[in-house]
Amino acid sequence: MRGNSSSSNMTMKIVRPDWSREISMKGWSLGTDFSLILITAPARDQGTAFLKRDKELWNWQPTIDRVIKLPPSMMTQSWMGSDFTNDDLVKESSIVNDYDHFILGDTTITARDAWKIELVPKEGAPVVWGLILIYVSKDDYIELLIKYYDEDEFLINTMILSDIREMGGRVIPARMDMIPAENPEHRTVIHYNDIQFDIGINEDFFSIQKMKRIR
Repeated sequence: MRGNSSSSNMTMKIVRPDWSREISMKGWSLGTDFSLILITAPARDQGTAFLKRDKELWNWQPTIDRVIKLPPSMMTQSWMGSDFTNDDLVKESSIVNDYDHFILGDTTITARDAWKIELVPKEGAPVVWGLILIYVSKDDYIELLIKYYDEDEFLINTMILSDIREMGGRVIPARMDMIPAENPEHRTVIHYNDIQFDIGINEDFFSIQKMKRIR
């Protein structure tokens, strides 16, 4: 999904029973430790940016000319009013390093043979989730379905990955639906409009000054 580095254009649609809201974004990444997201629409959010460096997350708010570093206590809060959390922006290296992984068995997801993999937090790991189940395609190792549970193993969120196709020379899911268990009629859909991989950026790109200037 990332390659060594990437740049992308995305659309996020927040869907509720009586309204919906669409947000356009640009994104850049370097490995799993660095990412930058710029909101390009609607006009009231334009220029807002989020910078991730390792497990730290900053937010640039141009309307108040202020950079905010998000504390650990805010990781479970909604990101941009969506069903994604701030933690979803910083979790990717954590998925590998902070959990033990167990293959529970074989299954089928949308006609694809898949492994069902359980992720259990390592003792003392600074993670939000008490348990994660990931369903991974055997053919191309694509994540097809992810279920997030709290520390009491109650289901909190389900992410469905679909619209699998070639983009930027890789086969990836172009659509991600996040659905909260408590409100299954709610969902947030992120769709990749385009993505390029291995674009030749370095760590210097992911700075607070760059976050404030990026367009």
